[in-house]
Amino acid sequence: MNRFEPIGGEAVVQYLDSDLRVLKPGAFVRCAVTGKPIPLDELKYWSVERQEAYSSPEAVMTRVLQAASSS
Repeated sequence: MNRFEPIGGEAVVQYLDSDLRVLKPGAFVRCAVTGKPIPLDELKYWSVERQEAYSSPEAVMTRVLQAASSS
């Protein structure tokens, strides 16, 4: 993870298996399900396959169920 101090605004991030890479510095990313901003230092849930961030375990489950119903 890029350890530079974040600049305000939305970051662009590449989600990796157990880490992430900041491609464009920022203070937050948005939850793919809720649209809620997630401060980078509080980001715990993401999908490497979908390259999406999630604000909570409930948001992860919502996305998993959406994917399962669309298959």
